[in-house]
Amino acid sequence: MTDVHLVLPAAYDDPRRASGGNTYDRHLSAGLAELGWNVVRHEAPDVWPAPRAGVAAAVNRQLALIPADQVVVVDGLIGAAAATALLRHAARLRLVALVHMPGPPGGPPDAVLRAARLVVTTSHWTARNLVDEHGLPTRKLLVAPPGAPPAELATGTAAGTTLLCVAAVTEQKGHDVLFTALAGLTSQPWTCVCVGALDREPGLVRRLRRVLVDTGIADRVRLTGALAGTELDRAYAASDVLVLPTRLESYGLVVTEALARGLPVIATSVGGVPEALGHAADGRRPGILVAPGDMRALSAAISDWTGRAEVRDELRSAALSRRARLRRWEQTVTTISIALTRVATA
Repeated sequence: MTDVHLVLPAAYDDPRRASGGNTYDRHLSAGLAELGWNVVRHEAPDVWPAPRAGVAAAVNRQLALIPADQVVVVDGLIGAAAATALLRHAARLRLVALVHMPGPPGGPPDAVLRAARLVVTTSHWTARNLVDEHGLPTRKLLVAPPGAPPAELATGTAAGTTLLCVAAVTEQKGHDVLFTALAGLTSQPWTCVCVGALDREPGLVRRLRRVLVDTGIADRVRLTGALAGTELDRAYAASDVLVLPTRLESYGLVVTEALARGLPVIATSVGGVPEALGHAADGRRPGILVAPGDMRALSAAISDWTGRAEVRDELRSAALSRRARLRRWEQTVTTISIALTRVATA
């Protein structure tokens, strides 16, 4: 049994700290163990959702305890927060960088990517960014997009009036654009459930609540906070369409989670979102893509969905076709496992 060390954000497996990166890390950790790897997990403190002082020193202590020549997979958040520690051990360890979201080019994190034996990215968009903006050679890259767990079809409503947004309430996720768009659609019979953490940017949450009241839609928009497990499953099951107004996304795991339930998606065409949305077998999009920050385009897309039965029928049909073509987590982990074997034996 070959060892693989995973250096992950603390509490990456805590359902209250929901994120696409943490979900990916959980599936990778469990999946590699199922494939026969001896998975040794190291949690880096104070790195998620944003790094604080002392991360590099803590990671350095953890890495120093790992025997030489071991395969060490490092989550990108830690690569950004503890680059100096990683570079200190890069020569004696077989480092593999797992990049969910590329940062700005230049600086110590880029040095970590260059020192790594392999860089795993979670989308083709991220891989292109690392090549074009960071100068990383393509031979060092492995693209392993997230999988989608099997899920029951959502029951929803016949009229398609229940909108679902699954995203932590932060500036990046674009709830302000969504609420402004919805405020212009009060003549249509919609409700919107927003599932996501409310403690990341509390000032923003307070401002958004005032917007809901001032625009008269507070009784039609519900902010649930973070949900997980059966509670999240129920939210998906009761919905008709996922709306993701994000300003930046390396992939958009919630997009494939919605498609796994047969839900079409209205989202912004940023980062890896178009890749996650994909196509039905006949080439149709199982949703509508709009420009980020474009309130009018988002409003028009939601209006088309809620106001036109033929649009709903077409997108639901495409979503069901796309559902059958979704990648599974087993495929993702197997792809990485094969590459790690090469790193271990090179």
